[in-house]
Amino acid sequence: MQMPDVVVDYDMKKRCFTILHQEEVVGFTNKTESNSFSMTFPSTFTITKSKKDQCSNDEERQRWTDLAEFFSCEWIEVASHDGFMVPLTIVCTQKEKSNGGSPGLLHGYGAYGEVLDKSWSSDNISLLLRGWVLAYADVRGGGGEGSFHQSGARACKMNSIYDFAACGMYLVNKGFVHKNKLAAIGSSAGGLLVAATINMYHNLFSAAILKVPFLDICNTMLDPTLPLTILDYDEFGDPRNPADFKIISHYSPYDNITQRGCYPPVLVQASFHDARVGVWEAAKWVARVRDKTCPTCSQSVILKTNMISGHFGEGGRYIHCEDTAFEYAFLIKSMGMLDDE
Repeated sequence: MQMPDVVVDYDMKKRCFTILHQEEVVGFTNKTESNSFSMTFPSTFTITKSKKDQCSNDEERQRWTDLAEFFSCEWIEVASHDGFMVPLTIVCTQKEKSNGGSPGLLHGYGAYGEVLDKSWSSDNISLLLRGWVLAYADVRGGGGEGSFHQSGARACKMNSIYDFAACGMYLVNKGFVHKNKLAAIGSSAGGLLVAATINMYHNLFSAAILKVPFLDICNTMLDPTLPLTILDYDEFGDPRNPADFKIISHYSPYDNITQRGCYPPVLVQASFHDARVGVWEAAKWVARVRDKTCPTCSQSVILKTNMISGHFGEGGRYIHCEDTAFEYAFLIKSMGMLDDE
């Protein structure tokens, strides 16, 4: 999380590596001995006959850059409802570390045995430099050792939700994030995770982003003609089985929206040509939230539908930048931070 992507050439015989390229981070460059970093590395090196110079050269070409001087990244474990220790990765600027007043964004997925992506992203700098804390909860159902996946799938799916809520409460209780400034984000099955957590813990999050979210799981899983329904029986269970149906209906985001409850601002992003999660799921969930929940709060539940893209969005760097800027603008406005811009 602190180190921009780097490509190295490793010599197995000499047990040493040469840096070929490292991603440049605009705004963190320095060619002198000041407070910033040099993010550009030479692709070729000149070896002289001097052993001293050669040693110096070897050290130089094995030196990569991280941003540890500016950003803190720590991995901790959080106790869930049953005592299970949930891995949580927390990233923030050094000066914002545990100050108790920061806004925060908690990422989650927790399905299909997939490991949550925590790799370096230059997009994060925009929020980090505004004082945000970014956290990544590796809840059960995602990738991990042993039975980590199975302990958050099918009949155990509630463990994913409890794990995510535990991580959110930890961030607040330990002073990483202000209690009224915690947001959550999840994509696809991660959207199910976030929405289900909102249903159960109304006051935990002050904003949320659901990207192509899987929200109407009961109805979708009862229709075997849809592309992924049969494959998803292994992950969520078969609702045609009464026991599985009871479990799924207990956490289904669409079926558990609280009557007259107060929901936080939510940005729901759908794709019209999504072959994995039907565009109607986001539309139905937003309509029901607006209809059943507090009229004042439901005005902040926004549906944004891309009429061109599929499940993984449109390609291209500029479109990605536009989408990310829209999401960050939503978060900043939801937290009442526009005056700081």
